[in-house]
Amino acid sequence: MKSIAALQAAVTATPSEREPSDAELDAIETESPLILAQVTLLDAQIMTIDRTPTELDQQRIRRARRRVLAARRDLANRAATLTVSGGAA
Repeated sequence: MKSIAALQAAVTATPSEREPSDAELDAIETESPLILAQVTLLDAQIMTIDRTPTELDQQRIRRARRRVLAARRDLANRAATLTVSGGAA
């Protein structure tokens, strides 16, 4: 029987590889308004999955879609501003 203990180190991440880097944390923080808006939209859509949406449901979905679009716009504008200014904020 072949032992896999020697191969385990190759597939197991070291503790330092499990933690996100500072750059990854900054990217998550920058994108968090968009992520939260998308979650809100998904929640609104899930609520109506098994029934006909009421007027209030439709309004909630429209509002959530507008929030997603606004968050995408803000994120794109922030990226464009950083690109134009050479990365300096």
